[in-house]
Amino acid sequence: MEKMPFQPEMTGSVSRSDRFTTTPAPARHQDTEVATSDWRRALPVMASSRLTLRELRLEDAPTLFSMLSTEEASRFISPPPTTVEGFERFIAWAIAERESGNYLCFAVVPAGMTTAVGLFQIRALDPAFGVAEWGFAIGSEFWGTGIFVEAAREVVGFAFDTVGVHRLEARASVGNGRGNGALRKVGAVQEGVLRRSFLRHGQYHDQVMWSLLAEDWRASRVERRPSVH
Repeated sequence: MEKMPFQPEMTGSVSRSDRFTTTPAPARHQDTEVATSDWRRALPVMASSRLTLRELRLEDAPTLFSMLSTEEASRFISPPPTTVEGFERFIAWAIAERESGNYLCFAVVPAGMTTAVGLFQIRALDPAFGVAEWGFAIGSEFWGTGIFVEAAREVVGFAFDTVGVHRLEARASVGNGRGNGALRKVGAVQEGVLRRSFLRHGQYHDQVMWSLLAEDWRASRVERRPSVH
């Protein structure tokens, strides 16, 4: 999701008194803990020894701004908010869209930290949320740590098993080698190239179209499960 669905003009200012809070859902103890819920009311917390995935909070705005506004992190996405306040408006918008059932966004919080260094977005492409587009952005200092793969697998599983998505799509600029490699690593299938489909700094770029299907994902999950003798 190189083009973020949020645009600053969609929202007004955000009051500090409007901070979103939610009670964390109980977790299971496995590789990564997942608790199902009515995600329109609140996203569950999914936690492991390495990271936590949870609802965005307004206090995430400063670290998201510092992590995602660098040229390295934002090179292949539409321009993120340019201020901390802009990220606060994005967070308020994300929560409202999730409550409407159109969109959800998980904050990525590494172990030992309390605020987000990245995010995973899922946006409905049809009214039933059967087909959706997903995307991600993580601060560059956490690239290559394995956090992406672990978080991506949990978010994709949540989309298929809890939200009810049957097809996930993702777009990545042809020149975004790291992003395309990451999608391949989690099992996405390259379907083609969308010519001149992404406008960035006044120039159109080709994008690779990737997909994941629920039935393929569940089959691969069974294959990854360790055998018991």
